[in-house]
Amino acid sequence: MTTEVTEIPAAPSEAARQHFAAQFQYETDCWDVHEALGGAPDFVLLDVRSPAMFAQGHVPGSINLPHGKIIGSKMAQWPADTVFVTYCAGPHCNGAARGALRLAELGRPVKIMTGGITGWIDEGFDLAAGE
Repeated sequence: MTTEVTEIPAAPSEAARQHFAAQFQYETDCWDVHEALGGAPDFVLLDVRSPAMFAQGHVPGSINLPHGKIIGSKMAQWPADTVFVTYCAGPHCNGAARGALRLAELGRPVKIMTGGITGWIDEGFDLAAGE
């Protein structure tokens, strides 16, 4: 019996390998960001939510830069090869993707932290408060 899950066949293994391998060029997860922030991170973590939301709680070590304010002049303080990781409220929010798109349009290397604040909290990690 075919279910809705298998009604459309799974992709061939090589196509699936390419698809899932490519995701890691665009995304990282909360656990990996947390581990990297415990050392010497080789990226800049951008919280692209509003300053009010940032003040209520954010990933420690992140910088607040709302996605609408990501412009060339503000990004000039970092070398051109700086990797940025954007995050927003969580999977129900597209702010991280909006910020990532703006960075990519500026020629900046960028990834999204999947899960955002929701994922961070789900992992049991603490938030910082204030500006």
